[in-house]
Amino acid sequence: MDAITDPAVEQVVVMSSSQVGKTEILLNAIAYHIANPASMLCLQPTLEMAQAFSKDRLAPMLRDTPVLAGLIAPARARDSGNTTLHKSFVGGQITVSGSNSPASLSSRPVRLVFADEVDRYPQSAGAEGDPVALAARRTQTFSNAKIVLTSTPTIKDASRIEAAFEASDQRKYFVQCHDCKDWQVLTWANVHWPEKQPERAAYVCPGCGSVWADAHRLRALRAGEWRAARSFNGIAGFFLSGLYSPWVPITTAARDFVEAKKLPETLRVFVNTFLGETWTDAGLQVDELGLFDRREKYETTVPEKVVVVVAGIDIQDDRAEIETLGIARDEESFSLSYDVIYGDPTGVQLWNDLDQIVKRKWPHPLGIDLPVRMAAIDTGHHTQLVYKFVKPREGRGVMAIKGIGGEGKALLGRPAKNNIAKVRLFPVGSNTAKELIFARLRITEQGPGFCHFPEGYEQEYFRQLTAEKMVTRYHRGFPRREFVKTRPRNEALDCRVYALAAYAALNANINRVADRFQLRADALADDKKTTGTDTPVAPQRKFRQPRRQSGGYVNAWKK
Repeated sequence: MDAITDPAVEQVVVMSSSQVGKTEILLNAIAYHIANPASMLCLQPTLEMAQAFSKDRLAPMLRDTPVLAGLIAPARARDSGNTTLHKSFVGGQITVSGSNSPASLSSRPVRLVFADEVDRYPQSAGAEGDPVALAARRTQTFSNAKIVLTSTPTIKDASRIEAAFEASDQRKYFVQCHDCKDWQVLTWANVHWPEKQPERAAYVCPGCGSVWADAHRLRALRAGEWRAARSFNGIAGFFLSGLYSPWVPITTAARDFVEAKKLPETLRVFVNTFLGETWTDAGLQVDELGLFDRREKYETTVPEKVVVVVAGIDIQDDRAEIETLGIARDEESFSLSYDVIYGDPTGVQLWNDLDQIVKRKWPHPLGIDLPVRMAAIDTGHHTQLVYKFVKPREGRGVMAIKGIGGEGKALLGRPAKNNIAKVRLFPVGSNTAKELIFARLRITEQGPGFCHFPEGYEQEYFRQLTAEKMVTRYHRGFPRREFVKTRPRNEALDCRVYALAAYAALNANINRVADRFQLRADALADDKKTTGTDTPVAPQRKFRQPRRQSGGYVNAWKK
C-alpha cells in the first residue's frame, strides 16, 4: 500500500498465494483514491466477477466506512453517474470491468488501473488484444499514472504475473529466527513432520534447526521486512506465500499438501494457490512404449476396485470408436474395452450397435452389474445424426459434447440448447482435459490417478493415446500453450477426453461412492449366505386394507 501511494513507483506487482489480502489491498487503495479523488479502473477476470466484486466487496466498503459515507450516492438504475460497474464522485470516478469486455477497456482515460487475478485473464479481449495492455493504454495521458497487478500464478513461462514480477525489483519478505537471529524467506522445504503425521508439522529454521511453533512464526511476521533482490527500476514487485498467512496454521497446510500430492492436478492447485509459485510441467509428451510395457492382465473383466463405469465416443466418417473406462477410489482408472464399430453413420446399423455398447452391463466380481453411468459423444462429425442419437437417450446418461480449445477453459462447462434438436450440448475444455490425462499417464505408481490398461491392447492404441504434445507458441507477443498432433491419428486420446468429460458430468465424490458400493456388496454377500442364491430377497410388503371412501356430494348423489 505504501508503494501504491509512492510517487516514484510506476507499477506495483503482487505475486502471492490466495487469501493473504491481495483484494483487501486493492480495496484500501480504491478507498484512499475516493477520499483523495482520482479516476480509476478496477479490472476483474470476467464481467460476472466484476459485478460480484462491486456488489460483495466494493459496495459494503462504501456503505460501512465513515470517511467514504456520502461521497458516492447509493446505486440507482436511473442514475447514470452511479451504477454497479461505474461510480462517480467529486473529482473522480471508478469503473469496475471484466477483462473480457473490450468496450470498457477502451473508453474513459484513468490515472490508476487495479488489475486483479491477471493470470485468469483471456489472451485477448475480443479482437482488441491483451486486456492488461489495453487497460494500461488508458493511463497514458497522466504523468502520475499507476498500474497495480495482483494474482496467484499459474503455469511457468505462461504466467502474466510471473513475467511482471521478474521485470520488477523482486521484493520478498524476510523474517528473523527467534533463536539464531538468522534472516530468511519462509519456504515450504523447511516445513517438516514425522512420516504420516502432518498434524505434527512445524517450520524448522534451516540455520540452527530450531522448531517454530505458530506463535513463533506469527511473532516473526510482525517484525519482518521487505528486501529487494534487484535494484529499483520503477516497478515494485512483491512475492508472498501462504506460509505468511496468519489465518492458516502450518499443520493445516501440511494436511492439505498430503491430500493434494495424490494427484498432479490437485498438487498444482496447492503450488499455485498456497505456495504462490508457478507450476512446472513434468513433461510435454508421454512415451507410448512405456505405457505399452505396463499393460496388465485383469483377474476379472471388471477389476474389483472399479465402482463407476463411463464411456467416451468419437464418430468418424466410416466408424465409431468407444472407450469404456472404469473409475475406482481416488480416481484410479481402468480401461475396460476399446471398441471400433465400422459402418456408415448415415445408416441405422452403426447406431444400433453403438446403442448396445452403451446399454451393456459390466459384471463386477462382487456380484453387482455396473451400467455405463454416463457416455459422452462428440458432435464434431455428423452433428445432426449425433443429436438424433442423443435426444431420446439423455435420460439414460448419454450426453452430447463439443470440444473448446484454449487455456483456462473448464473441463466441463454449462450445457446449452441453442441447436436445432434442442439437445443439451456440453462444452469440454480440450486443453484442460488433455493436460489432466497426460499428467495422470505420467504417474508410475499404482494408486490415486494411475491409469491401468489390459494386456490385450495393441501398440496402435498407445500411439493414438500419445499422438499429441504441448507446445508454446507466441500470439501477438504473448505465450500460448496448445496441443499439436505428432501423428495423424489421435482417436484414442479423443475418446479418453470424452470419457473424462462423462465422469466430470457425474460430479461424483468417488471415494464416497466406493464406500457405498462396498456396503452394497457386503449386503449382497449376506443375502447370498442367508438364501443360498445370488439374488437378494425383496422385503415382503404388508397388505393394507383399502381405505373406505368418505362421504361427499358425488357419493351421496350415487345413493
